[in-house]
Amino acid sequence: MKTRNIIPCLILLIMAPLSAGFAKKTVNSNIKEENVTYSVGDKVYNGYIAYNENQKGKQTAVLVVPEWWGLTDYPKMRAKQLAGLGYVAMAVDVFGDGKIATNPTDAKTYTALLYSNPELVKSILDAAVSKIKEVKHTNPASIFAIGYCFGGAILLNYAKLGADLKAVVIFHGGLKGITPDKNLLKAKILVCNGGSDKFVSEADITLFKHQMDSIGATYTFKSYPGALHAFSNPAATGLGKKFNMAIEYNKDADLNSWSDMKKFFSSTDIK
Repeated sequence: MKTRNIIPCLILLIMAPLSAGFAKKTVNSNIKEENVTYSVGDKVYNGYIAYNENQKGKQTAVLVVPEWWGLTDYPKMRAKQLAGLGYVAMAVDVFGDGKIATNPTDAKTYTALLYSNPELVKSILDAAVSKIKEVKHTNPASIFAIGYCFGGAILLNYAKLGADLKAVVIFHGGLKGITPDKNLLKAKILVCNGGSDKFVSEADITLFKHQMDSIGATYTFKSYPGALHAFSNPAATGLGKKFNMAIEYNKDADLNSWSDMKKFFSSTDIK
């Protein structure tokens, strides 16, 4: 089943400060940042990698799949936070050539092809996985991934297609997509969904759970009361008003979902 569900999720181009307590957990002067490239066919994709260069041993790696705007500062910020937690993290480019959408019209155009072509997404993210495995600190047997909004939707499809991932976290992402196959799905899945998200219907949630249950998938579904779409983005409230969209930042949902992600990763980690 192909999915053409366009989930509008507007991101922070310049990240608003998070709470002091949250920021302290991820600030680390030993974090090394690198810009890398990877290719699919004749198209070049950009990536941003962050890790603690002084950490000993091999570490679990985490891909960060961005919203429909592409590889902006927001997914890079999340990657750096993950590096502060001890992971090798990589914010990925899924459009190619580092292309970034500057308006919703372009964002819809850029994402439509990827929504409708999960196999293309798989080839792009496979290349990203191969690239992060090249980092000397990466444990190649332990790769995780997180995705936001559009990024969450295509990441879920990627997992269903048999991605070589141990754990996947979807933050306010679309749940429609290809039908899961028990012979392909390997990853444990955590879905962090806004309880009042206008873009993810109860029917979507019911179908998702039914499909996961039908194949015996290992998944957890978290709902954060009162949280709208894009709840983890501190700029969502202003952008929602600007573009007349039902999106809004919810500090409690943001912090709680990040905490849920950390617990989920800790229970899955093999680093």
